[in-house]
Amino acid sequence: MSKFKKKGKKGAPGITTASLPDIVFMLLFFFMVVTKMRDSEMKVKIQVPAATELQKLEKKSLVSHVYIGSPIPKYAAVMGSAPRIQLNDQFADPSQIPFFIANEIEKLSNPKLRRAMTCAMRVDKEVKMGIVTEVKTELRKVNFRKVSYLASDAGELE
Repeated sequence: MSKFKKKGKKGAPGITTASLPDIVFMLLFFFMVVTKMRDSEMKVKIQVPAATELQKLEKKSLVSHVYIGSPIPKYAAVMGSAPRIQLNDQFADPSQIPFFIANEIEKLSNPKLRRAMTCAMRVDKEVKMGIVTEVKTELRKVNFRKVSYLASDAGELE
């Protein structure tokens, strides 16, 4: 009889998961810090009018936003106080709207999605309808007819 037994080969020890929650939380905080929540910087002041009959937009990825309002104080010195149009992150003239819509449509590859695209206009309640009519005319020129106006719920204001 021998005093020492030869044991068979042992497998590799299991991987410890003690640090896994730390790694998950580090990734969570990293993405919370670097994620950009808003698509565009607001360069115009907008106080939307109140409405009673509202509908939610179904797919927000199929919505292109057009902002119309007076420039914020940071840009008022350069742009003046007259209502301006903002497309994405820049001021624009009504004549630039067809190029904006063409670029937004070009981003979508599926033709069905292109037909479902909507232009959401966020217009300050103090803006005269002349500039809104110009925007709608430019949208009609490129046969873009799905337009919605963004408003706040009248019940929220009471």
